[in-house]
Amino acid sequence: MANHKSALKRVRQTAKRTERNRFYKTRIKNLTRAVIEAVEAKDKDKAAEAFKEANKKLHSYVSKGILKKNTAARKVSRLNKLVKSLHEAA
Repeated sequence: MANHKSALKRVRQTAKRTERNRFYKTRIKNLTRAVIEAVEAKDKDKAAEAFKEANKKLHSYVSKGILKKNTAARKVSRLNKLVKSLHEAA
């Protein structure tokens, strides 16, 4: 265990950051999973709605500093490609 005051603070900060990162990582996975499941179920309306929500949330995470801009853009682009493939197939 850490003995210095600064090291103890670092332990507390790391625990707080780990918890926050786990929350957002799970949230991002759930948002993308909602879109993917809607596409697999071939439900256009649900897929479009889930994509709209994911797009909004991912870009808000960029402004909060949780995701980098290009990472969010890449994820949104891939999800959009999935949703459009559903519309083109029909």
